[in-house]
Amino acid sequence: MDRTGMELRHLRYFVAVAETLSFTEAARRLAISQPPLSQQIRDLELEIGTTLIARSSRNVSLTPAGAAFLTRARQILAEAVRARDEARVIGAGRSGTLDIGMTGAVLLGGLGGLVAAFQIFAPGVQVRLHEMPPGEQEAALGAGRLDLCFLRTPGADPALRVEPAWHEGVSAVLPRDHPLAVRRRLALADLRDEPFVFFRRADSRFADHLWTCCIEAGFAPRIVQEVVEAHAVMALVADGFGIALLPDSARRLAPSGLGFRPLAGNPARADVSLVYPREHSAVVGEFIGFARTRLGRGAGSGGPGS
Repeated sequence: MDRTGMELRHLRYFVAVAETLSFTEAARRLAISQPPLSQQIRDLELEIGTTLIARSSRNVSLTPAGAAFLTRARQILAEAVRARDEARVIGAGRSGTLDIGMTGAVLLGGLGGLVAAFQIFAPGVQVRLHEMPPGEQEAALGAGRLDLCFLRTPGADPALRVEPAWHEGVSAVLPRDHPLAVRRRLALADLRDEPFVFFRRADSRFADHLWTCCIEAGFAPRIVQEVVEAHAVMALVADGFGIALLPDSARRLAPSGLGFRPLAGNPARADVSLVYPREHSAVVGEFIGFARTRLGRGAGSGGPGS
């Protein structure tokens, strides 16, 4: 055997003989015949330059060098198994980090449960959530600071894939003592004379979508305050600044004095999309596949931009 030719199989053969103290039993364990096993042990001893296993007509025993080598051989084989398993886990997307961009409102809509389930599915992946305005999310995605994000009304970027995550409606949000609160459902046109607290249009295509829906209903909303997050919108509505249009999931954090009224005909939507680079890591791919299954989407599904 070449002096650089020691291989893991030589260590496995040696450990089998050392643990059974029988070439016959070791050959049976390894599912090979005895002569090749004996030859491999001799080659290993030639490579090392000393006798590891003492053989006699009656028994097989380890030399002092063999006993010391057994400890090291077991450690090397165990490390090899760990290295193999770690590579498999990483290659399968079950280890590493995953940076996800989102807004607080999207987190309320189901992202929290999805991430929690993924952490159980792939405990070796560290998931880091980054709350930021939608425009900043897309910029961070393009710059590689995020691995994927969940957005309402994402932009068109040929480097990104966009596919539906979940559907969500929009409700009118108003104080419970507001005259319109007596109705179970409202049309957008019913809100034409109301002051609005709005998402800041400079940061949100979703805000532009809501604006367009109002225009199509025959009026331009009279915006008195613009903010970034849903909880700020609700706080201002509760303080009497006006009414608002919010995703249905925001009701989970609504103060007791607010009422959510569905919009008749579903003229506005708050559907959420999963957005990620076309070229992505195994971890991202694993999360995408898990999300599709968890959210009931087929592997071939794709929304705009897919």
